[in-house]
Amino acid sequence: MRLKSYCAALLSCSLLLSCTDLDENLGSALEESTTGNINPAELLISAYTSLNGPYQHDNRWCLQELSTDAAIAPTRGGDWDDNGTHRAIHLHTWNADNSYMSNTFGGLLTAIYQSSNVLRYSPSKQQAAEARFIRALAMLDVLDLWGVVPFRESLEDFRELPKTLQPQEAIDFIISEMNAVMPDLPTSGAAYVANQNAARVLLMKVYLNKGVFLDRQNPKFDAADMSKVVALANEITGYTISAPGKYFDNFAPDNNVKSTENIFTLYNEEGVRGGGVDRAYWTVSHYNMTPGGWNGWATLSNFYDKFTANDERRGIYYNYPSDTTSNRTKNYKRQNVGFLEGQQYSWVTNKPLNARNPATQPLVFSRELTIRTSGTTLETAGIRVIKYPFDYASKGQRNNDWVVYRYSDVLLMKAEAILRGGTPGTAADALTIVNSIRTNRGAANLTALTLDNLLDERGRELYWEGWRRQDLIRFGKFMQAGQIRPADADPKTLVYAIPSQQIAVNSNLKQNPGY
Repeated sequence: MRLKSYCAALLSCSLLLSCTDLDENLGSALEESTTGNINPAELLISAYTSLNGPYQHDNRWCLQELSTDAAIAPTRGGDWDDNGTHRAIHLHTWNADNSYMSNTFGGLLTAIYQSSNVLRYSPSKQQAAEARFIRALAMLDVLDLWGVVPFRESLEDFRELPKTLQPQEAIDFIISEMNAVMPDLPTSGAAYVANQNAARVLLMKVYLNKGVFLDRQNPKFDAADMSKVVALANEITGYTISAPGKYFDNFAPDNNVKSTENIFTLYNEEGVRGGGVDRAYWTVSHYNMTPGGWNGWATLSNFYDKFTANDERRGIYYNYPSDTTSNRTKNYKRQNVGFLEGQQYSWVTNKPLNARNPATQPLVFSRELTIRTSGTTLETAGIRVIKYPFDYASKGQRNNDWVVYRYSDVLLMKAEAILRGGTPGTAADALTIVNSIRTNRGAANLTALTLDNLLDERGRELYWEGWRRQDLIRFGKFMQAGQIRPADADPKTLVYAIPSQQIAVNSNLKQNPGY
């Protein structure tokens, strides 16, 4: 049964860890409230909830996906411009005032603060372990995106500015934290509660990307680190790759009970609490779809072409109870998940849909796409992506839990670590791992496994889940020319610009080189 606790002590989501005045005011308020009326369980819910802003198809997601070959937010006439914010992310022309960077940085530092705050109020061992997991997760994201981590280990003196952890310091701290809390985390249970396997996946991410974090341009993948990845993967048990036809179970409105893969998720339940998982539908869907969306984001045809026609990940009709449309109840069975390309049909009448302006134009999502669209292609340009089946049965908060870690990612990281020198395992073992996933997705077996086709397989399996940028950097391809953007001339883009307002309030933060 799902947890039914409301977050009574949710702190302001606008709080930034490195903002001195806000910290001092909050510190005073907390000091006045240490009379026993602060519940660490409620503070822990606040810490979990603080991840929703960065993660649920917003902010962090945008930085990790819109900057790659897998996603784009084109400007459509006067829509989706926002002073070029979206275009700058995809074209790698951002600066230190980009709102996505500011919001992500602030949101992740808020999560670090919220989880650290739990530790001040006598939590149980498990509560403390969960809070430290959340903190490490957010710290790893800051390290990945910006290359350094502002961190205040003690919350007792808010006049002291956070220090800036350099890559090795942050890596060492995160590894130490996860090893320390592992025994106090649950071994099983709901995926939206931090658990031992989630901590193992977090450690796998650290060891696999360690060489990148230490040298973005010329990463070295130490065999001992790769062997750590393999060993951690072997310790993660109790999960299986979704059966054929069940890939989208991992993202469905009832994925908390249906998925066989989800290791760590963010909790969403109507009438209780959650985040903006429905943005995964609104941002891509056309006004005339059911329900109408915002007609925005898309993928690139080169990325779409990485899939074969029989690969269920590319898109299928997915039958699920929360689909209350005629597409299910009248057995129309039109494709409703995956990549939407070509003529679109009403899931109410089963008739072909038209665009809105002009209303006589068929709604045909096209392969052709530019960073700015107008005229007859304004509403139709770009292949759309629906990863999370829409929860029609709910009127407010959608129930799809947001997926952070999945078992298929564990297996793909293990295969990669083996290819990069990790033991035990051979190239043949890595190929077997990858093909075990492809078989269940309806894709033909690969005959050989290389780093290049493994990167493609990670793209196919984990598209729009917030890992593409990290993967492209690790495989040395992030700076290469994209389908509609030139190659990066400056390696500064391997980390984002630290937001200007953060540097203004924390003299311990220095801008990343080149910005």
